[in-house]
Amino acid sequence: MTSRFLRTLLLLLALFTITLPVFFCNNPAPDEGTVQESSPWRNVYDTSAHYVGMQTCRGCHEPIYETFIQTGMGQSFGLATKEKSAADFTPAHAIVYDSALDYYYKPYWDNDSFYIMEFRVEDGDTVHKRVQKVNYIVGSGQHTNSHIFNTNGYLYQAPITFYTQKHKWDLAPGFEKGASSRFQRLIEIECMSCHNGYPDFVSNSENKYNLIKTGIDCERCHGPGSIHVAERQNNKPFDTSKGPDYTIVNPRRLPTELQNNVCQRCHLQGIAVLNDGKTFYDFHPGMKLSEVMNVFMPEYEGAQDKMIMASHVERMKKSECYIQSGKMSCITCHNPHVSVKFTPRTQYLNACQSCHGSVSGQHQCSESAQVRATKNNDCVTCHMPHNGSIDIPHVAVTDHFIRKRPVEDSQQKKITAFLGMKCFNNDKPDAITTARGFMEFYERYAQSGSLLDSALHYLSLQSELEAAQKQNRDYIRVYYLLKDYPKVVSYASKLQPTSTSDAWTAYRAGEAYYQLQQPDSALPWYQRATQIWKYSLDFENKYGICLLTLNKIPEALAVFQFVLNENPNHISANTNLGYIYMQQGNNAMAYDYMIRADNLDPDYEQNLVNLAVWYHNNNQPEQAKKRLIHLIKKHPGNDRAKAMLADLGN
Repeated sequence: MTSRFLRTLLLLLALFTITLPVFFCNNPAPDEGTVQESSPWRNVYDTSAHYVGMQTCRGCHEPIYETFIQTGMGQSFGLATKEKSAADFTPAHAIVYDSALDYYYKPYWDNDSFYIMEFRVEDGDTVHKRVQKVNYIVGSGQHTNSHIFNTNGYLYQAPITFYTQKHKWDLAPGFEKGASSRFQRLIEIECMSCHNGYPDFVSNSENKYNLIKTGIDCERCHGPGSIHVAERQNNKPFDTSKGPDYTIVNPRRLPTELQNNVCQRCHLQGIAVLNDGKTFYDFHPGMKLSEVMNVFMPEYEGAQDKMIMASHVERMKKSECYIQSGKMSCITCHNPHVSVKFTPRTQYLNACQSCHGSVSGQHQCSESAQVRATKNNDCVTCHMPHNGSIDIPHVAVTDHFIRKRPVEDSQQKKITAFLGMKCFNNDKPDAITTARGFMEFYERYAQSGSLLDSALHYLSLQSELEAAQKQNRDYIRVYYLLKDYPKVVSYASKLQPTSTSDAWTAYRAGEAYYQLQQPDSALPWYQRATQIWKYSLDFENKYGICLLTLNKIPEALAVFQFVLNENPNHISANTNLGYIYMQQGNNAMAYDYMIRADNLDPDYEQNLVNLAVWYHNNNQPEQAKKRLIHLIKKHPGNDRAKAMLADLGN
């Protein structure tokens, strides 16, 4: 998931205390490689080419299908079945406690359906219980199984994961140390487009899907297959022994760097900044990845053993083997059609020996023969050891940074300096793209002001024309992150909501006006955000709150009801509807919505306030006190709740 990277960045930034530099790259010149290029492969740029699905490929390529379907990619995503799950559900293993938020989680099967129960215990009594059905399992089971549920097409991640190497259940990556979003983490298209075959995504949403595939398929690496299939079905055979069949990409026939671009679309995990007008669907094998996106990662001095799980390409590119050979790609060692579990060890060793074999009978390895013998002359054991992943707990993966075994030195394990942000698929990203990389890093992972200083530096390098063309959205974003709402408004005032095409820009402008207590000015911006992304339920909810603030009650009711029609479990919308009905004197309806919100999240601050008011208004002072005491326990900074409790005579 997008948030797998969270753990990495929070950990790394916590380890160093020196001042961050303003910028890393001194060359802001635009990258000419981002311009669309031509390709001899007919399915790369032909807009009529479309995907045909893995079962169509299987019709002619059954033997390859049978081996590929057993790979990590083929098994990357599936329905939540007992056959798909690698987890242990015995009582001794199937319990997880989130000590920071005080919730227990129990995964279990009820016949053939998979559920996760969240519960809380106080003084031996269960005081909260929520049960969520799981619809999908993510991961082949080689390292993990994570879990996704579907609410009317909206996909969310469940809060626990099974870690197969350690044979244990624990909180999902990024949910640790009080950071759990429980059942509210959105599965956005960036995540889904790498963990699964391309879905039918509702484009004016953040996490709604019409159709979900089960597993990464053939066309992820070969590109859309329609041209290839049409020619074969029209009896146009092709003898590939005489040359490439250009109707469909064969990655092995691509230049080395384009081969790596195919893999690094998903095996270069970092901060992906889409080019303007591009989506996560737009990369096709045979392209440069920089034609669609630029992927940034933080660069550090020291800590060579710290790595991210899906950073295979980044680690490989640090290797002298890659740097010196000029021809090393992922498929130098890997056959994507065969699972690593069934790949003979000799395949990897032969790849090493192709460059580092014996010369005149002398072994090129500088290690002694005695030591090599203890390792069975296995190059990978010494030069590509398994390392723990710092973004995914409880896993160990092969480190693709090929090098001599590091000297045992504590400095190898420490971060001594943050060097900046590096783009690993483009040597010369333009200034605006680089600024967006810094903002994305800040927004998702580490709130360091120096990152935004860097973003502002790069934004200052763009011309006034570029700024106008981009509708000032980058300045709106950076000042929104700085919470400099007057500055956001100053840029938003130069625009018209109806001319804004970016939903986040509209939302940030609306939020800035709202925070400055100008709901009248905020409303058209919130409305515009929901026009662009109708099915972003959080945007819709905020639009409803603004309507409510302006006392536009019928309009607010309609918005909150729309949200709950889409997702009945939206906590804030339930809370807001409960509040409206309470204000209207409809106590029964108000209570129903408040209790629904309370069952979904017993710690939701605003709903606890509203419930306390409801109980007080309905002559149940002890229940009101109970809610306020719990609220203050969970949100000790809420002075309003303290005052209300004092008024009740506690």
